[in-house]
Amino acid sequence: MAEFSNDFLKKIFKLKFQDHHALIYENKHYTYKQLRENTLNKIEILKSKTNSKLVAIIGDYDCDSVALFLACIELNKIAIPLIDEKEIDNKLKEINCDILFKDGQISFNDQQDNLTQHEIIKKLTSQNKAGLILFSSGSTGKPKVIVHDLQKILNSYIDKKYKHINMLLFLMFDHIGGLNTLLNCLSMNACGIAIKDRKNVDLLAKSIEKYKISLLPASPSLLNLFLISNAVEQYDLSSLRLITYGTEKMPEALLEKLKTVFPKVKFLQTFGTSEIGIAQTKSYKDFIKLENVDYKIINNELFIKSNTQSLGYLNADNSAFDNEGYFATGDLVEVIHENGEEYIKIIGRNKEIINVGGEKVLPQEVEGIILQIPFIQDCLVYSQKNPITGQSVCAKIALEQGKILNSLELKKEIRLFCKDKLANYKIPTKIEIVEKLEFSERFKKVRN
Repeated sequence: MAEFSNDFLKKIFKLKFQDHHALIYENKHYTYKQLRENTLNKIEILKSKTNSKLVAIIGDYDCDSVALFLACIELNKIAIPLIDEKEIDNKLKEINCDILFKDGQISFNDQQDNLTQHEIIKKLTSQNKAGLILFSSGSTGKPKVIVHDLQKILNSYIDKKYKHINMLLFLMFDHIGGLNTLLNCLSMNACGIAIKDRKNVDLLAKSIEKYKISLLPASPSLLNLFLISNAVEQYDLSSLRLITYGTEKMPEALLEKLKTVFPKVKFLQTFGTSEIGIAQTKSYKDFIKLENVDYKIINNELFIKSNTQSLGYLNADNSAFDNEGYFATGDLVEVIHENGEEYIKIIGRNKEIINVGGEKVLPQEVEGIILQIPFIQDCLVYSQKNPITGQSVCAKIALEQGKILNSLELKKEIRLFCKDKLANYKIPTKIEIVEKLEFSERFKKVRN
């Protein structure tokens, strides 16, 4: 058996686990032996271009894409996982990669790449280290190009215990949370299951039933759709033992519903960003304790410093990192102390605050109250310009099936329900009834 030099690859490709399933993608099964052989094949291909450092992988959790990602680790290349979406051409222009994998084909770019001369890239390559490039969501402008020392991230998985469970690979291939799930899965010699159409709740539920998936990483929006679609009644989801959630705030009313529907499931809130990686957490009620990072809170905003944080941006200044190396997450938090330990609760995002005549409104707080109304299935609170107050609070509402109300009637119902729970300026002044809410590729609410 050919040896790997990287400790992470040595761990996942132990001989005794070769016949275990590593990936199931679109119902195609791949063992660890097949993944290993594919990885060795990709290593030989990459070796033919010794001077090429930047490898863009437009793919998903299929065996070829994952094998190429692992080959980059072994050869200390800089891997750039991407999904084929509307921003892909702009992202490729930003990085001008040496090697591009798309539609199962590998192509090479022999032109001189200015990006390789960036100080961060030069530092990685001079130290002969594997790297990782991720893109920010771009929700507030052009996506930022974020560079990681990939080996630092991999080191956090080396001591994972082997556990042969089935996990759903739901979060995207180009997302820090998605890669965290994949690396967790491989480090435990577990099996990762993925489908292309992740927005199809019916297919997701069918996969959980078919493959007896026990770990489901998801967003609150997806979990709410599980309830709305009645997937719990239509499919046997009893194999689920752990549901991790993050990427957006979990409404307390939704979490209580989920715990009722899944009484045997443990719910764990995760926290991470593309800049600092994934933090280990411990839950207390709807608060979390961040365990493997340093953090501080300034004006209710969370600042984090971690061992797995990025080396910086390639196409933007690094002002988001302060002089001590703490990253400004943009998340606003509440703090409590319990049994001598500090716990935090994410209450919203700085950039999403609505300013109503000088009064601050967090959309997530308003959503959390509105979602307590029994006949409301989903809710999105957003801002709209107002000539008098600067901004006003608006809401899109999805009603339960069979509930018939017009916007004026619904507005009265919401105002009546919220009057003793929210300050008057926080209650939406505009209500729009929608069949369903719009979600991003990362399955978060689109809060335009």
